[in-house]
Amino acid sequence: MGAVTWGIVFRLRQYLRGSLWVVPLLAAILGVILGALAGIAQNIELPAHWQYSPSTASSVLSAIVGSTAALIGFVVTVTVLVVQMATGTFSARYMRLWYRDRMLKATLAVLIGTLAFSFQLLRRVESNFVPNLGITIAGALLVISLLLFMVYLDRVLHRMRPVAVAALVAKSGRAALEAAARAAGSPDAPDFVHGRYDPDQEPTHRVNTRHAGSIQAIDETGLVRWARKHHCLLLLPHVVGDFLPAGATLVEVYGDVSDRSARRLNGMVALGTERTIEQDPAFAIRIMVDIANLALSPAVNDPTTAVQVIDHLGETLRLIGTTDLVGQSNFRGAPSAGSVVMHARCWDDFLQLAVTEIRDYGATGIQVNRRLRAMLEELRETVRPDYRRAVENELARLSASVHTAWIDSPDLDRALAADRQGLGGPAEPDESLMPAGELPG
Repeated sequence: MGAVTWGIVFRLRQYLRGSLWVVPLLAAILGVILGALAGIAQNIELPAHWQYSPSTASSVLSAIVGSTAALIGFVVTVTVLVVQMATGTFSARYMRLWYRDRMLKATLAVLIGTLAFSFQLLRRVESNFVPNLGITIAGALLVISLLLFMVYLDRVLHRMRPVAVAALVAKSGRAALEAAARAAGSPDAPDFVHGRYDPDQEPTHRVNTRHAGSIQAIDETGLVRWARKHHCLLLLPHVVGDFLPAGATLVEVYGDVSDRSARRLNGMVALGTERTIEQDPAFAIRIMVDIANLALSPAVNDPTTAVQVIDHLGETLRLIGTTDLVGQSNFRGAPSAGSVVMHARCWDDFLQLAVTEIRDYGATGIQVNRRLRAMLEELRETVRPDYRRAVENELARLSASVHTAWIDSPDLDRALAADRQGLGGPAEPDESLMPAGELPG
């Protein structure tokens, strides 16, 4: 049996975080155990109105069992409706975050735990024995279950709005970026480069994937420590989020090391069926752009939703644009043995991902053009100086796109204006972008 690697632990942790059955199962086991203990503990003196006859106890517990079973069905039904709406209105990729919702798991856990607890008590009711304390606790758990169900329903209804989904995804993306920035300050952080880095010599080993999948996460600290221990240079030619076929090169090793030691590097990269946000803030941007694209499709035609998504995209881009992207600017010259070189996204990559498709699909939407311009103009003033050229390039592309789509329209000047609300906020047209004599009045 192979050793438990970092990649296996990461995938197991991801599975447990996304699983909907593990926490409820533990609650069910706990309910059975507590039901047995409550049925035995009869030494506590209870008030008269908390004591029950055998027939009343059976009726109360039967009602609790039936009620919790019905509530479980309601929760599952609501969850299925959310899945259907998310895949049709938001983005199927958002479901990975929905599965991890703690309120959903807590509601299921309390309901199933109450069901198991009450059923265990029901089995112990006899003509000469009534678990009075347990029945009272079961009633209290039913009340708690009802309250949790109402909180869960309220949470679901508020999260079914696309802007709420975009806000949640943006929050996860910013958390991933902040975690990456903190990791970059570690003494065990690798070197990051943009574009293609090719060492002069051929690698001594190529660690290949055992199966196809997307790179979900990389144990950067483990790779650096391995490289220092074996006095080797490691090169990772792919970034987190790339999909690799079976047999693709995962890590290139430069240095004298055994095949067995090199194969251990395979366990420091986690591959899965889909991307995750944990080490991939670009995936959060991808999900938000998908929501905006769907809102701009002819079947939906909801540019206001796209504008609201741009609000959260702008905040995410602002954070990225004011960050030295995981220490990438510190890479100088050829790395020495004992180091790790990883390819990474630059500011241009994040900006193009966030803007290109929305600009393309929203070219004929005046709201989208105006909000995009406002976002880009704000970024131009707030991002790092070395990032501003990319923002200027996107502004020029936006102007060209607007001129192409609106050249024969009397609203060309309005389409060229910047408006933080898309349409309806205070905005002034940029006369420098207008053909001579085209401004009205």
